[in-house]
Amino acid sequence: MTTTSPEPTVPASPAWARRPNNLAKAVTAELVDRIVRGVHPYGSTLPPEPVLCEMFSVSRTVIREAVKVLQEKGLVQVRQGAGTMVNPLVAWNMLDELVLAATIAEDESLAILDDLVVTRRLLESDMAQVAARVADEDTLDRLRALVDRMDELYHDVPTYHEHDRAFHDTIMRASGNRIARGVVRALESQVINTASYVGVSGAEFCKASNQGHRRIFERIAAHDEAGAADAMFTHITEAWLVRRAAAGDPGRLKR
Repeated sequence: MTTTSPEPTVPASPAWARRPNNLAKAVTAELVDRIVRGVHPYGSTLPPEPVLCEMFSVSRTVIREAVKVLQEKGLVQVRQGAGTMVNPLVAWNMLDELVLAATIAEDESLAILDDLVVTRRLLESDMAQVAARVADEDTLDRLRALVDRMDELYHDVPTYHEHDRAFHDTIMRASGNRIARGVVRALESQVINTASYVGVSGAEFCKASNQGHRRIFERIAAHDEAGAADAMFTHITEAWLVRRAAAGDPGRLKR
């Protein structure tokens, strides 16, 4: 009589020693993390449904819901008769919170954050250019007040950063570009508390950063569209180069 070896399983994460309340979301997050880390690399198939059920001690309904969400995020494709295939990186939705967070956590080179900064400075430079053309006196008064207040906050870094975000948001609002503002705010909200994005900070950083803010304000107040765009581009680039310190190669920032 012949026997067949049991199908190999992937051990569950230690976090599964205690079952989360929302099982489908938790299984989805774990599978996103595994795919990003390469436990299930591009072109491979996820373990079969029964194996995943056993791995996470959940029902088929939970696994199917999780796989459906993975499809929506662009991470996998369900192929009839071939299983659930892992998609290439180009198919992933990098604006998705779970995908972006897992990718950042795995990227020691900071290349993904470099790309985020490049995207942010492209959009904010354009919005600064528009703001220089359309900003009214109320907007200019608010920007001036924020810059002046930040000069007093170098040693109160958390409060400084709150005003920093308000300064940038005031310019984005003034531009009237709700789509670009929405993209920037979504990206920032996902990385704002990430150690690798926050990086180096402190009084000296705040002082140098606010010099950049003042240059942006002055160009907007002078209705210098090209100058405002250039000042925003330079400020975002230089601030990030300081925060990222010596990690990786910042060549992706060059233009």
